[in-house]
Amino acid sequence: MEKILLIGACGQIGAELTMQLRAAYGDGNVVAADVKEPNSEIRESGPFEHLNVLDAASFGDILERHSPTQIYNLAAMLSATGEKYPLKAWDLNMNGLLNTLELSIIHEVKKVYWPSSIAVFGPTTPRVMTPQETVMEPNTIYGISKQAGERLCEWYHQKKGVDVRSLRYPGIISYKTEPGGGTTDYAVDIYFQAKRKGSYECFLKEGTALPMMYMPDAIRATMELMEAPANTISVRSSYNLAAMTFAPEEVAASIQKEIPDFAVSYAPDFRQAIAESWPASIDDSVARKDWGWKPEFDLDAMTKDMLEHVR
Repeated sequence: MEKILLIGACGQIGAELTMQLRAAYGDGNVVAADVKEPNSEIRESGPFEHLNVLDAASFGDILERHSPTQIYNLAAMLSATGEKYPLKAWDLNMNGLLNTLELSIIHEVKKVYWPSSIAVFGPTTPRVMTPQETVMEPNTIYGISKQAGERLCEWYHQKKGVDVRSLRYPGIISYKTEPGGGTTDYAVDIYFQAKRKGSYECFLKEGTALPMMYMPDAIRATMELMEAPANTISVRSSYNLAAMTFAPEEVAASIQKEIPDFAVSYAPDFRQAIAESWPASIDDSVARKDWGWKPEFDLDAMTKDMLEHVR
C-alpha cells in the first residue's frame, strides 16, 4: 500500500491534489502538510502535519513517524511574489527541494514528485511550440530556481538513484483557490471578477498568449505521471505539459458567451515583462509518448465549468 506525504497541501494545486490522492489511496494514507492552517475539508478527511519544508529536523521527524512511500513537494514561492522577495524565494524553492531529495534517500522513500514550470524558459527560448529540450535562460528568480531544481532532480536520479518525477506546469486555473502570486493568475481572477463585478482589469495586455491548463487536467497529469512504470519515464528533469493556449481577450470572449455584459480593460504592470519571456505554446509530445498524457478541457469547456462553480 502506498503512503503519501504531500507538502504544500494548502496551496492552489496542493489542496485539490490532496483530496484526489485521498480518494485514490485512502484518506489515512495521504498525510497533508503545510506551514498554513488547512481548510476544514483537508483537516477533517485525513492526517495533517504542520511543516516548514526548510526545517530538515521536523521534516525528518514526520518521515520517521509516517514512513511514506512517496513525497510530493509542492511548496514554492511563485513568479510575481518571488520578484518581490528574491532571497526568500530562492531559499524556499531550492533548499526545500534539497531537503526533500536528501531526506528521501535517508528514509528510503520510493518516489518523489516536484513541480517545475514554464518559468524555466526565457526570452531566448523559441516561443511557439517550445520543445522539451531547448534554450532556457530564465530571467525571474522563480524560473531560475525551477531550472536549477530540474538539474538537481536529474542529478539525484542519475547519481543517487532517486525516482524523482516532475512536470513543467503551464498556468493553472481553478475555482477552488483564488490567485496566489503568479503571472498567469489573471486567468483565475478574471472568472471570480466576472461573477462578482461583471468586469475585470487585466494586468497583462491584449495578445499576450500563454499556455494554460484547467486544474482537473493538472491533477490527473500529476497522478498519471506518478503511477507510470519507472521504465517509461525518459525525462528526469521535468516534462513539458500542455492543454490550451490563449490571450486575455480570448478568455474574455469565452466568458462573454456565458455573461454577455462582461467587460474587460487592460492595465499592464511588471508581470507583462515576465509573461513576454515565457512560451506562447508548448510541445508536450514527449509526455504524450512516454506515459500517454492527453488533456480533456479546452477553453470553452473550462469557462462553462468555472462559471458554474465560482461563488
